[in-house]
Amino acid sequence: MSLAYRSNADFASLNHAMRVPLSAEIHSRPFLQLQAPESLTHFALYVKQEQPSQKQHRSSQHDILQQLCMHYGVAVPHAQARYFFHDFGQFRLKWECHTEFATYTFVEQGQPDTPCDLAVQHTPLQQVPQEWLASLHGKIIVAAHVLLCKGRAGDEASTAAIRSLFQGKSLVCSNVGSGAEVWTDFLIQPDGFSRFVVRDLQLREYQAGRLVGRLLEIETYRMMALLGLPQAEATQPELNGIENELAELTAQLVQNDQSDASPQATPQDQGLLHRITSLAARLEKISVNNSYRFAASQAYFSLVQARIQELREVRIEGMPTLAEFMGRRLAPAMHTCTSVARRQETLAQRIARSNDLLRTRVGIEQERQNRKILQSLDTRAAQQLRLQQAVEGLSAVAISYYTLGLIGYAGKAMKAANLPVNPDVLTGIAVPLVISGVWLGLRRLHNQLTGHGTKGSATPGH
Repeated sequence: MSLAYRSNADFASLNHAMRVPLSAEIHSRPFLQLQAPESLTHFALYVKQEQPSQKQHRSSQHDILQQLCMHYGVAVPHAQARYFFHDFGQFRLKWECHTEFATYTFVEQGQPDTPCDLAVQHTPLQQVPQEWLASLHGKIIVAAHVLLCKGRAGDEASTAAIRSLFQGKSLVCSNVGSGAEVWTDFLIQPDGFSRFVVRDLQLREYQAGRLVGRLLEIETYRMMALLGLPQAEATQPELNGIENELAELTAQLVQNDQSDASPQATPQDQGLLHRITSLAARLEKISVNNSYRFAASQAYFSLVQARIQELREVRIEGMPTLAEFMGRRLAPAMHTCTSVARRQETLAQRIARSNDLLRTRVGIEQERQNRKILQSLDTRAAQQLRLQQAVEGLSAVAISYYTLGLIGYAGKAMKAANLPVNPDVLTGIAVPLVISGVWLGLRRLHNQLTGHGTKGSATPGH
């Protein structure tokens, strides 16, 4: 049967196991469909754990969502879900679960022709259960109100009303997307929320949802990126202490290197090596605690820059844009994290070089001591050789003496048997023969034990 005639079930069995989830990944977080006037409240919940894992993080965030859904009798999404949208009647909720945080965006339709200063007083937060909000104690890292309203370019009265909504002096605004104005100051207002106003001038369908989504992502990623700054500032005194101690150890290492080698040098070097190893362990602990946070901050900062570029800002005369504000306020904080991360790497390299240098010195000193030991062993071996040669000479004399004694007894026995043998003459004649034979026999035995041949033992110089 050809592939064209297969049923849908048959064709589905041919799919790779990850084809469907990978295809759905790019559609997993769609933008909200908004049409001015709208009022939004946005939360980002950061649940810090002792031993964070993706599974534990998603489970804890899912439990928070479950409490809200159970209050309204709404079915809870699957435990592995990372996106949830539901219309609760009084408001709409969009929930997203990210790697380190989860976002809750509550949306409420506003009343047409309501002034901005009055519309901002009516937020979806008033519809959210207060007991659920109280349960979020210590988890909210981002809280923002967004007001999406209709407007006309050059409407001074509307502009004055928008300005009155912000307490800060560093107001930021720009034309974005060729159809809207964005106003904010990135400050937490007295009500505990940061505030954004989007004035819809001529946005097309779905543009409002994308624009508001990007603004909320900028605010969320900005705060998540700044989580690395306190950690970087707290790390700098520790790095200063390690650098000072390393400089002291390096100076001591140079001082020992310039001094004459002595038997006490090795214990001193070993003490320095232990201290340098301790410094490396301290720095490694700091790096382990900071590496993920600094890398995450850089990733969030990159997302902030990408979202700002997507806004396609056009300057409003006399007002700074979002890109300029982030360049002056957020970029230096990220540069601090980057500099501390590089400082950690540089310090680790310096410690490694000092460690290698000191290990080399200790190794050279140990080799020097081993050479002295080998020289003493050679001296002892030479002494033992000379002692062995002396023992061999004495052994030859002793064996020859006893052998000649036996020959003398044999001559006396032959004389007693009336044989014409003179024992003294026989002994005298046997002396050179016995001594030569004993000496040659001992040399042959010595050569066999030392692995040399008989012929080699007879050569000169042996």
